[in-house]
Amino acid sequence: MSAALPAADGRPRCPWGLSTEDYLVYHDTEWGRPVHGDQALFERLCLEAFQSGLSWLTILRRREGFRRAFAGFDIPAVARFTDADRERLLADPGIIRNRAKVDATLANAKVLAGWEEGELDALIWSYAPDPASRPAPRTLGDVPAVTPASTALAKELKKRSIRFVGPTTAYALMQACGLVDDHLADCVSRGGS
Repeated sequence: MSAALPAADGRPRCPWGLSTEDYLVYHDTEWGRPVHGDQALFERLCLEAFQSGLSWLTILRRREGFRRAFAGFDIPAVARFTDADRERLLADPGIIRNRAKVDATLANAKVLAGWEEGELDALIWSYAPDPASRPAPRTLGDVPAVTPASTALAKELKKRSIRFVGPTTAYALMQACGLVDDHLADCVSRGGS
């Protein structure tokens, strides 16, 4: 399995971050950095769900389309979407037009609109493991797809009526939002640097 590799600038990075310029920018500026706030976490939760079964690059390249289509992922605004909005979304070429994923996003917004401000942030971050309990991965083979924490987070979200978030999607969310740092040990971005 691949260890960190040098990019064009000579600095080592996680191999997946070197395949396209889009990935390089995302790897260096976003992935693994702490994300807080209900709206920001709702966006990431939705995008990770839309990514299920697809390449993250597909989602990353359509992120602005998703933001336009879903009112910037403003939870109360999305919770007010109507059947006409649903049909508009299913016809929007700027997003992934998967009926189950669109329906889950709309249903999740309705659920989250009933939560207290900060509740989604607090819930998700309550599943962040102690960084000292996780050694830095040396290769991509050392990076899990699922952990006990992601399984527990997915179970809790499901219990609270949040749809389309299984343990693998929950772990991808944890990685993307900085709950875990899965940058490889020799990666220049390890530890948020």
